[in-house]
Amino acid sequence: MPAREYTPRERIVYSAAQVVRERGVSGAGLREIVDRADAPWGSLQHYFPDGKQQLIGEAIGWAGAYAAARVEEYAAALGTPTPGALFAVMAAQWERDFARRGFAAGCPLVAAAADVAADSAALREAVRDAFAAWTAPLTAALRRMGVPRRRAASLAVVMLSALEGAIVLSRTSEDLRPLRTVVRELRPLLDAAVPGAGSGRRA
Repeated sequence: MPAREYTPRERIVYSAAQVVRERGVSGAGLREIVDRADAPWGSLQHYFPDGKQQLIGEAIGWAGAYAAARVEEYAAALGTPTPGALFAVMAAQWERDFARRGFAAGCPLVAAAADVAADSAALREAVRDAFAAWTAPLTAALRRMGVPRRRAASLAVVMLSALEGAIVLSRTSEDLRPLRTVVRELRPLLDAAVPGAGSGRRA
């Protein structure tokens, strides 16, 4: 079955997310975004009448939805579903991305938060909502693996915080070791959050 052809609007949103990954919000030029999307310049005003803030807000929302979908895909594909295994797969995706494309682009959510959190309430809320969208399926996956409800929500925050920090450190050092380190150090802690995991029991 052939891949779906994306609309100019969808391409512009995706392009905006990619440019923010590399340059942050303040460095994301509208002309570059439209050119990368291979879309007519006039389509920007047509699809995003409120300008750059509307476009970046939608790009942030897209990034949150994409990250959430990947968590669900990874969790469903695990042969042995454990919290540590899920975290390892999430980190491995970034290892592959850096190995394939280099270290020029990081997470658009972190890039946007660092750039505009103090200046734009609307974009700060968009980043908050995107992280919430990412956290929800991660928490749900941990619950299915047997992590108690309250602990699952806390561990989801720990996992995303560690992953995002490792992404930043890997980019700045141009080295994959931060990603590998957080997996090695957190995996035992994450797996121990499943009651009875050491004795083969599940809560």
